[in-house]
Amino acid sequence: MNLKSLDPILKLIPNIKKPAAPPSFKDKVKWTALIMGTYFILFSIPAYGVNIATLRQPVLQLINVIFAARTGTLITVGIGPIVLSSIILQLLQGSGVFNVDLNDPEQKGRFQSMQKLFAISIAVVEALIFTYTGYVPLASRAFFGIVAFQLAISAIIVIYLDETMVKYGLTSGINLFIAGGVAYSIVAGTVNILGAEAVQAIAAGGATAIPNAILAFGPLFFSVLVMLISIYAYDINVEVPLAFSQLRGIGGRLPIPFLYVSVLPVILATSLILSLTVWFGFLSGVGGSLAPIAHFIAYYQRVPSSTGGITNNLVGGIVYLISPNFPLPYSSSYGGIGGYGPYFSFLATGVSPLYLPNGALIYVPEWVHIITYTIVLVILCVIFGRFWIEMTGQSPKNVAEQLQSVGWQIPGFRRDPRITENVLNKYIPTITILGSIFVGILAALATLTGAVGTGMGVLLTVGIMYMLYKQIEQENVLKSYPGIDKMLS
Repeated sequence: MNLKSLDPILKLIPNIKKPAAPPSFKDKVKWTALIMGTYFILFSIPAYGVNIATLRQPVLQLINVIFAARTGTLITVGIGPIVLSSIILQLLQGSGVFNVDLNDPEQKGRFQSMQKLFAISIAVVEALIFTYTGYVPLASRAFFGIVAFQLAISAIIVIYLDETMVKYGLTSGINLFIAGGVAYSIVAGTVNILGAEAVQAIAAGGATAIPNAILAFGPLFFSVLVMLISIYAYDINVEVPLAFSQLRGIGGRLPIPFLYVSVLPVILATSLILSLTVWFGFLSGVGGSLAPIAHFIAYYQRVPSSTGGITNNLVGGIVYLISPNFPLPYSSSYGGIGGYGPYFSFLATGVSPLYLPNGALIYVPEWVHIITYTIVLVILCVIFGRFWIEMTGQSPKNVAEQLQSVGWQIPGFRRDPRITENVLNKYIPTITILGSIFVGILAALATLTGAVGTGMGVLLTVGIMYMLYKQIEQENVLKSYPGIDKMLS
């Protein structure tokens, strides 16, 4: 497929103009603050026509963290369209439907415009799906069109906020939107859930008052634990020795981090899984001869709300088995299952219905759900990790060419990018796979602990802030040493 044939359509998509000159660090900070302020305004305003009181916020917590969203507000759709459009185009390019040379500015611009077109289209579709399926409970069915319009427009605004952040801010909008949402979730969860539960446990008195108060802070403990493990993992790297070919005696090392692709595979994999849990909500209304197949894919319980709408609860099916659809280990007064005791009992003894295509019904133990979800998440992380290094110029071939262009070579080997590529092939693909497996398993375990802000949210935030720190550190180095900046540019 030749993407050039789409130019008449792609030219109609508005673009954020690139700055005439690279913005200074101070200007980047100003733009970042302005964009994040706009995001949090959307984050705080409820969509007109949504029944906020009936939202199941604890159930939606992980979805909100991954999509940098807040269900029921103008930011309900979040960054989902941006991430999903990226996934779709990666799959299309990987399958050979079209080939794009991202080193060619013209083709790269066309690819970015196509990605934006996909994102806008997905934003409109998701706004309609979220409203129609009851994912966003309406105050009345008469508000359907109004709510869908608000969610779609706000999602498109987020798309352009992300583009503006990339061109004028410190990093990508996706990263900071997720980090901002997690920070809000951690503060709100600590204050509104853990603190109140501990106070209630102490006020109840008795011999178990203190142990129950300590146990109430379990989710906060797991958040800190995930944070420490993530920080430790980011400090692990393999160093490949380098020598500067034009000046003898000058050498260095190329650090290849254990988390080479950071947490991006988890963002993509989890976004895909959670999108399936929401998108397949339309199957809840399928009946007749197609009902067994629909229930086999995703079985929803349709719960009528007090306003006449319908809420779909995913309780079984293949989609349920691959989803992180687990209860929260909080007290029942805060939307949880009642604490860690009932939570672990549910994981050990709970079952979910699985309708076979022939109509037969079997019950799947919840521990099978845990294993299935973990395996699928890890596999998707590995797939997206491999895709990502190819798409972002981090493959052995790209790195070898970059080293060649600035005069670096691996000592003991001839200065040839093909030889450097062969050496890097012994490290980068293996580290990418191992890092993707590690981050997938850590994300799954973090989700199962019920950590505040979701364990996965904490994992993502640590990775995002680590990348931001490295980027700021690099900018300061380049500013201090203009010669290095000139050489690398």
